[in-house]
Amino acid sequence: MADITLKDIKKSFHALTIIPSLDLTVADGEFVVIVGPSGCGKSTLLRMVAGLEPITGGDLMIGGLRANDLPPQKRNISMVFQSYALFPHLTVEQNIAFGPEVRGVDRAETKKRVLRAAEILNLTPYLDRKPSEISGGQRQRVAMGRAIVRDPDVFLFDEPLSNLDAHLRVEMRTEIKRLHSAVKATVLYVTHDQIEAMTLADRIVIMNEGRIEQVGTPLELYDAPVNRFVAGFLGSPSMAFIEGQLLVEGNNAVVELHEGSRIPVRKPAGHKSNCAVEIGVRPDNLLFEKSGPIKLYVEVVEPTGSEVLVYGQVAGRPIRCAFRGRPEISAGDILHLSATPDTIHIFDRQSGLRI
Repeated sequence: MADITLKDIKKSFHALTIIPSLDLTVADGEFVVIVGPSGCGKSTLLRMVAGLEPITGGDLMIGGLRANDLPPQKRNISMVFQSYALFPHLTVEQNIAFGPEVRGVDRAETKKRVLRAAEILNLTPYLDRKPSEISGGQRQRVAMGRAIVRDPDVFLFDEPLSNLDAHLRVEMRTEIKRLHSAVKATVLYVTHDQIEAMTLADRIVIMNEGRIEQVGTPLELYDAPVNRFVAGFLGSPSMAFIEGQLLVEGNNAVVELHEGSRIPVRKPAGHKSNCAVEIGVRPDNLLFEKSGPIKLYVEVVEPTGSEVLVYGQVAGRPIRCAFRGRPEISAGDILHLSATPDTIHIFDRQSGLRI
């Protein structure tokens, strides 16, 4: 296997800059997931690593060797696409074997690799079937099997589960995690799905407008987002944000909302009183309290069975809450809520940085 180093990587299409400058290192055997909004450059970055897009500037190192000018077939990388890209007239076995056969691997070795991949991915019973005779999840496993038999240094995944229904996505997340454990591969995985990122990644890279906002383990990013963008992007439902003024009173601090109510918060180091801020609270950290300082005007209620999702307005801002169990809440209700200071994130309203 191999590590990947991206040093001052740039990508432009004529006068349009997609990635102004980017640095990232993926360790040997690490599973790194890149997430971000549509158009942020994550798939373009993956295609540059694969050799499908030329690099405008900077250095791409794979296994310690500069790979900028290497053609895709010389990079020893396997890529799994969103669209499966299977040959409809070939069987599952023939689809998986196609790569080694084209590269001149002898028949016995090819057969050995195919059977190993089929065993890892639970495809052995389907080797004689055509792609049209198996499910979408099984087709994606065939695409993964085709990647495995190449015995690559690096696996690249470009939103491989986006065409599957919710149930199959859960199954395939397990399959991909099992695959990584079995082959000990270096993986660079692009997705827009936060649940995929949180459950699969050793580390998550959050991109925005061609730049990296933050890199860290899933829990590091969830618990300590460096700015408002990361806080709002990661988590489902997304974090609730409320504007106010940070007031420091001795060893204590509160955020005063526009309507006059005050929310106790941790005292940020080095910040003066009367600073314009936004507080962020995860939906499941908002608590019922009769005299709570947060007044929520309920607009929509969505029971999910294990919890109730509530959408509404606080001080004119839309927020979402998630309450465990089955509390009786209806549209039009006014709820009083609170949150403990250690669950409240504070962001400078002007810069968006966490304070």
